[in-house]
Amino acid sequence: MRIIFVRHGEPNYELDCLTETGKLQAKAVAQRLKEEGIEEIYASPFGRAMETATAVSEVLGLPINVLDFMHEVTWGSTDGSTLYSDGHPWNSVDEMARQNINLNDPDWRESPYFKSNAVVGNVDVIEKKIDEWLAGFGYVREGFYYRHDVQENEHRTIALFSHGGSSAAAMGHILNLPFPYMCALFHMEFTGINIIRLDRNSGKCTLPCLELANDGKHIKEGHYFRLERK
Repeated sequence: MRIIFVRHGEPNYELDCLTETGKLQAKAVAQRLKEEGIEEIYASPFGRAMETATAVSEVLGLPINVLDFMHEVTWGSTDGSTLYSDGHPWNSVDEMARQNINLNDPDWRESPYFKSNAVVGNVDVIEKKIDEWLAGFGYVREGFYYRHDVQENEHRTIALFSHGGSSAAAMGHILNLPFPYMCALFHMEFTGINIIRLDRNSGKCTLPCLELANDGKHIKEGHYFRLERK
């Protein structure tokens, strides 16, 4: 199974929709994904992710399945305590790096930067729900990895359109990388593509493979600029 994680295009966050540039980016990523063999499309319920997914849906002729739990993460203090940068995860991990704090610590939830931060609850839900979602495809988590009961001819490619934070949480869980480390490692650009591949052989627990990371070539050359000039 291949899961293609795609961040939404450039958004108007206030209106939760794509800007005109974001719409061009969505059209460009749709052309980029035409040859990936996508069989199913999933998306966050937020408008900016749904609009991006719709551009691909129209090109591929596939319906969009909504995954409510993949909406963007929220942050802020849960108990009134002061958090660095109001708990903004990406600003927090930058400060942790400046303080030489290990971002790859599996006990990151106990860090002063996250202990009272609402984002922890968001990440916990995403980790639980992404495992339930994968179990529906025959990939059942056992410890750190996934055991699967999937025949080779059932191996499929799925696209999931969401956000920087929710994608970081889901991908980090699948790859056994802590959320702060993922935030620091993947500064996902708009319509950036990440692909995780799970083993097609039935029965074994194996390490998921990161096939592609933050590919935004389609918005730097080719389709994006041709669309922009029209």
